[in-house]
Amino acid sequence: MKEDWSYQHVDPAVVGNDTRILISELAGRRNILEKMREQGIDIPLEGDEARRLLEQVKLMESRGYQYEGAEASFELLVRRSRPGYAEPFELVDFMVVERRHHEPGESGREMISEAMAKVRVDDQVYHTAAEGNGPVNALDAAVRKALIQHFPSIGVIKLVDYKVRIIDSAAGTGANVRVLIESTDGEQSWTTVGSSTDIIEASWLALADSLEYWLLKLKGSHGAQ
Repeated sequence: MKEDWSYQHVDPAVVGNDTRILISELAGRRNILEKMREQGIDIPLEGDEARRLLEQVKLMESRGYQYEGAEASFELLVRRSRPGYAEPFELVDFMVVERRHHEPGESGREMISEAMAKVRVDDQVYHTAAEGNGPVNALDAAVRKALIQHFPSIGVIKLVDYKVRIIDSAAGTGANVRVLIESTDGEQSWTTVGSSTDIIEASWLALADSLEYWLLKLKGSHGAQ
């Protein structure tokens, strides 16, 4: 078990700061529990659950994830590590198509993105399609069209920021990308992360976390509607 001072070059109190443990520096049960407390995550971890969670954090980071600044995804990682956790929905399958459209007599050409999604909620499977301003927006619209049939209030969620970072630029077009999405429901904001060699999949993973996190918070407060 590492003490807090072992992570620090100087006592934070000396320069007017508070101690804050970075997720990427977690080592040991005590520290991961402290990180959960810092983020207000009130989920009990028993026996070796904290150790297994720490191993999962390290595994995900090796795949390009970074949970610092994406605390909503970190909380979901904690929840998923608990026995009996049930995801509120599952993306069974999706396809995104982009086509270049040209109207006769017009000089410009328009890129049109269309997504088709198959989403499972409980025992119900929804098949939807939607167009959007780019492939990620189209996929978002298609998934929301499915979920809104089961969770009508999900329409209040808005994407307010979208960031993409290439993790290994030496790999060129085959590099892993990390996507950060900030969302809001008009009252609170949260950030989620996804990582993949495919930017659409990375975007979907971050987007799915955003929707799942909000549904869990809504359910925890007064029941998803």
